[in-house]
Amino acid sequence: MEKRKLGANGPEISAIGYGAMSFTDMYGPTNEAESHAVLNACRDLGVTHLDTANIYGMGKSENAIGSYLRVNPAARDEFIIATKATITKDQNGNRVFDNSAEHLEAELDKSLQRLGLDHVDLFYAHRRDIRFTPEETAQNLGRLVEKGKTRAIGLSEIAPTTLRRAMKAFPIAAVQSEYSLSTRAPDLGLVQTCAELGVAMVAFSPVGRSLLTDNPIPRERIPDLPFLAGNPRFKEPNLSENLRMMEGFRNLAAEMGTSAAGLANAWLLSRGSHVIPIPGTRSVDHLRECISGADLKLSETDLERIDEALPVGWAHGDRYSVAQWIGPERYC
Repeated sequence: MEKRKLGANGPEISAIGYGAMSFTDMYGPTNEAESHAVLNACRDLGVTHLDTANIYGMGKSENAIGSYLRVNPAARDEFIIATKATITKDQNGNRVFDNSAEHLEAELDKSLQRLGLDHVDLFYAHRRDIRFTPEETAQNLGRLVEKGKTRAIGLSEIAPTTLRRAMKAFPIAAVQSEYSLSTRAPDLGLVQTCAELGVAMVAFSPVGRSLLTDNPIPRERIPDLPFLAGNPRFKEPNLSENLRMMEGFRNLAAEMGTSAAGLANAWLLSRGSHVIPIPGTRSVDHLRECISGADLKLSETDLERIDEALPVGWAHGDRYSVAQWIGPERYC
C-alpha cells in the first residue's frame, strides 16, 4: 500500500489506517475474536496505522488491541498506534473536557496499561478544553513526548486557527476531524492549513457512518444504536433523502469497477498527500472494500463525475445533533 507521513517529521504509515471505535458496540455488538480477526486482516492488507481512544467502549477498544499485541508481540513493530483522551465527566455525571497536564498524563497512563505498552506513537487531545489556550494544551501534551510516553501529539475536531496557535508551542503531528464526501467542512481551511504546516489530516468516518457504502446500516437497526438514533442524517425525512442521493454514487462506483466505500476513500486520498482516512468496521470483507480505495488513481474526469453524483452540500441534515456538537470547534 502507498505510504504517507504522519506529520512532517513522523514515520511513514499506510495511506489508509483503521479506526478502532468499531472494536466497541458503537455500530453493533462485537467481541474480542472479531476484533482480532480485523487486526489480522490489517496486517495482511498492509494497514499500519491504528487509531483508538480511552473513551471508545470505556477502554474496550484499547483492551482489544492490547490483548492482540500480547498474543502477537511482533505486531507492535508493524503498527503505528494512536490514542486519545480529554472527554470525561464531572461530579454530576455531565460530559466535560479536560486538557490539564495532570488529566492527560493520568489518562495516557491508563491507556498504556490497557494497550500493554510503555509508549504510543501519537497521543491526541480528543476535544479542546476552552479553559486552556491552544498553546497551553500543546505544551501539556508536549510534556508527555518529553517524558517518552508518546512520540508525537495531535489535536482533534479543532479549527485552523487553533492549530496555528498550538504549533507555536509544540509540534503537532496530526489533526483528526470528520471528513468525507458527506462532511466537507475541512475543505474550508483545515485541509489547507494542515498541508501548509506539514501536519497529517486524519479523516475519521470517511464512509459517512455507512452512508457512503453499498450496504448502509439498515434503518430498522438505527433505533438500537444511540449515536445514530440521535443523529440528524439518520432521522427521517433526512435518512430517506440521503439514501436516495447515494444511489447515483453507488452506481458510479460499480461502473468504475469498485465499491462505494473504496471510491469514497479514494476521493479522500485525492484531496492531498497528507490526508489519511481511518475507516472503521467490524467486518473483514468491508475492511477490504475500504482499503481497495488505496489502489484507485482518480482522474480529473473521475473527480468531476463524483462531484456530479454527490455535489457539495448534498447531505440532508447536520453531521451532529445539538448535543453531539458540544466540543468540536466550528470555524465556517
